[in-house]
Amino acid sequence: MAEPSEFDHKRFLATVTRKPGVYVMLNDKSEVLYVGKAKNLRNRLGSYFRSAGLTNKTLALVARIANIEVTVTSTEREALLLEQNLIKQYRPPYNILLRDDKSYPYIYLSDHRHPRLSIHRGAKRGKGQYFGPYPSAGAVRESLSWLQKVFKVRQCEDSYYRNRSRPCLQYQIGRCTGPCAGMVSDDDYLRDVQHSEMFLTGKSDALRLALADDMERHAEALEFEKAAELRDRIGFLQQVQASQCIEGESGDLDIIAGVVAAGMSCIQLLYVRGGRVLGSRSYFPKSALEEGVERHIEAFIAQHYLAGSGVVDMPRELLCNVELPDASLLASSLSEHCERKVVISTRVRANRAKWLQLAVTAAEQNLRNKLAASASMAGRFQALQEALDLDSLPERLECFDISHSSGEATVASCVVFDSNGPLKSDYRLMNIEGVVGGDDYAAMRQALTRRYKRISSGEIPRPDLLLIDGGKGQLRQAQEVMAELGVVDLMMLGVAKGSDRRAGLEVLIRGDNGREITLPDNSPALHLIQHIRDESHRFAVTGHKARRDKARRTSGLESIPGVGAKRRRDLLRQFGGLQAIRQASIKDLSTVPGISEKIARDIYEGLRSE
Repeated sequence: MAEPSEFDHKRFLATVTRKPGVYVMLNDKSEVLYVGKAKNLRNRLGSYFRSAGLTNKTLALVARIANIEVTVTSTEREALLLEQNLIKQYRPPYNILLRDDKSYPYIYLSDHRHPRLSIHRGAKRGKGQYFGPYPSAGAVRESLSWLQKVFKVRQCEDSYYRNRSRPCLQYQIGRCTGPCAGMVSDDDYLRDVQHSEMFLTGKSDALRLALADDMERHAEALEFEKAAELRDRIGFLQQVQASQCIEGESGDLDIIAGVVAAGMSCIQLLYVRGGRVLGSRSYFPKSALEEGVERHIEAFIAQHYLAGSGVVDMPRELLCNVELPDASLLASSLSEHCERKVVISTRVRANRAKWLQLAVTAAEQNLRNKLAASASMAGRFQALQEALDLDSLPERLECFDISHSSGEATVASCVVFDSNGPLKSDYRLMNIEGVVGGDDYAAMRQALTRRYKRISSGEIPRPDLLLIDGGKGQLRQAQEVMAELGVVDLMMLGVAKGSDRRAGLEVLIRGDNGREITLPDNSPALHLIQHIRDESHRFAVTGHKARRDKARRTSGLESIPGVGAKRRRDLLRQFGGLQAIRQASIKDLSTVPGISEKIARDIYEGLRSE
């Protein structure tokens, strides 16, 4: 067994309590390696130092331990919550880590005379009803599109609604009943809202009966056009219900299926609300230890529902595909967290078993796809090592690119790849300031300096290979920056486009000896370089467009000191638009009420210095 060189585990274990708590394993630099919880701290920590039965990855962890800090808690539940807070804070490399995600989208039905349906993220501060969560914004838009076709409840902004005097295009194409222009009575509109609400809460059977009753009533009154419309609604409803529901099932639950293979895991989360499957989402938690699927699911549940930064609705039941050792602890902690009873189930039959099998099948397929992609990516990294004749396999690649429009809104991108592909959590965009528009060399120098100052100080990891999208001139800028920062022995590679700038004809320029390399167009190494280069370009262009559009949405007056919302409104009212304000003289500007000669001069100079 590989024993830790400095840590005296026998002396440490002799002093450890048998009470529940949390332990934090540290290396010789006081960096957190692993955070764990235990109902008996001495027994749990002792298991790491037994003479046999440990996996190689656990032995590697133990060999790096220089110190262990222990926090005693009153209960296992407190230990679980503290563990999740510490994992979220430190992101230890040996813990199972779930990528933090943004909040989940909901469908929001506003509290209004003519309620509006819309997509919503974040805190639920508005009056009205929220339906969800949905696995993605795409799932919400799909539901909203269907609701717009069938029930025709408005989805326009309230400001747009208030300023309408006649129906808009949505009314003309049959996607809205036109409440803004009085084209529908309040009672009929609210009936459509009620039907939308019934659909979103899973009351599809009651909704179908209500629509059938209305259809018969209109048919008896010889209102055949209205009856036909309701008939079509019933048909749409049956079609959607057939694709989303299992007959005889109802209720809210999350179905969690986990599979582990080849050192990688996939957690498939299936959302069921009101008996309808709203969609599913795949997660691939990272773990440096060899742990079973039960441990992966437990870590997922704890991090997703107890420590996640997003807004997560807690259903009354979680359905898992394996028995969880800590199921009772998790269930009680979740119940306390959301102040109502939560059940964790594993054994189900009949219809609910179909949902669970659906999630398991999806998890297995997604994991196979992920493993195939990882194997392909690993092969590309191996090919890159051979093509560049590197001493060791590169594990972290960084690539920079510059994007602007004729010098406007210059943005630099930095994208990061590891052996699994794009590492998007480490992507960075940098707004370039203080350089002449269109000077790509100066922009690249600024971006590299800002990034590699942090790397040289140890704030962020150092890459094994730095790729620069450009030729010898761009590469020279990178070399000068690294020399100034004292970053030595960093392999750099320029990626220059070929003579006719076609993909597959790229010329690679080594930064250490200036040698130019041309790889065949079917080379896996070239495919990897093209992938990271194209991703860097895409990310830079996306950031540039966002910055440019933001600047163009700004009136130009907003950055001038002393010109607030009221003065901007008065200026626009008097001159009719920003272009006329730009052409106005200082004397003309000072004629606006509230604009002194000094402020007029500031406006005049400010608009001309843009």
